Amino acid sequence: MRIGKYQLDNNLILAPMAGVTDRPFRELCRKQGAGLAVSEMLSSNPRVWNSTKSKLRMDYHDESGIRSVQIAGADPLAMANAAQLTVQLGAQIVDINMGCPAKKVNKKKAGSALLPHPELVKAILESVVDAVDVPVTLKIRTGWDPENRNGLEIAQIAEQAGIQALSVHGRTRQCLFKGEAEYDTIKAIKESITIPVIANGDITSVEKAKYVLDHTGADAIMIGRGAQGAPWIFNEINHYLKTGQYAPCLAQMEITEILLNHVQALHGFYGDVMGPRIARKHVGWYLQEQDRLGNFKRKFNAIENSSEQLNALETYLNQL
Repeated sequence: MRIGKYQLDNNLILAPMAGVTDRPFRELCRKQGAGLAVSEMLSSNPRVWNSTKSKLRMDYHDESGIRSVQIAGADPLAMANAAQLTVQLGAQIVDINMGCPAKKVNKKKAGSALLPHPELVKAILESVVDAVDVPVTLKIRTGWDPENRNGLEIAQIAEQAGIQALSVHGRTRQCLFKGEAEYDTIKAIKESITIPVIANGDITSVEKAKYVLDHTGADAIMIGRGAQGAPWIFNEINHYLKTGQYAPCLAQMEITEILLNHVQALHGFYGDVMGPRIARKHVGWYLQEQDRLGNFKRKFNAIENSSEQLNALETYLNQL
């Protein structure tokens, strides 16, 4: 898998997810076998760039691996300026968000709200590609509703505009994350363009990863929610694709080490106030199976102190 001049270690990519794919999680997923980890989206609105949230999202200049940074917006010039800023801060790939279905993004005519407007899509893509000297990629959905799947049209516009790789989530904007992802549209897109196509949506197991790659003919797959609480899914899929065999299950001791290191990284990145709060959702994902009644979750979420939180988690994990 290659994006412009960058050769990925494999064809497994961590999807950009707001509030999830922060620097600690990207670093973790790369260690667990992701060939590329895409950042949370940065708004193209310069008025928010000085906020604490945006500054944390801009912290990637010395990050390991290939640095792919996603931007979101609806104005071609603002998007070009945002792309240039990310490159100045160390981005090696700029990814454009036209797939997010969230209301707060769509009400600004950004994300997947752009899909019904191919002329504006074209203008944004050309503006960003012309503004930077690094590869530009694009993430879309199959269309804006099941009756209007225009992903094929958008894909062809993207290729003509100079986009270096295209990620496609197998749902429309209207579908949000409901129902099951469909892959026939991704297959049709792959057959219609020559740039790399990355299939996304509902890839939560090694079997599903193999099926999606085979069915769509995609060059790579992108995993989002499937990595929440299970970042080792990348190593598992890598092993399965290479050998046709299942990777040995991680020992509880290994999972404990991964989880504790992740929580420590969150504390270090966000600080003693925000760190414990951000850690709560990740720990909840990790322990969905072990803590089905949520007894530990309730106790853990009440802890504000980072060292107390880590001690409580270590004690609980050692009892498993």
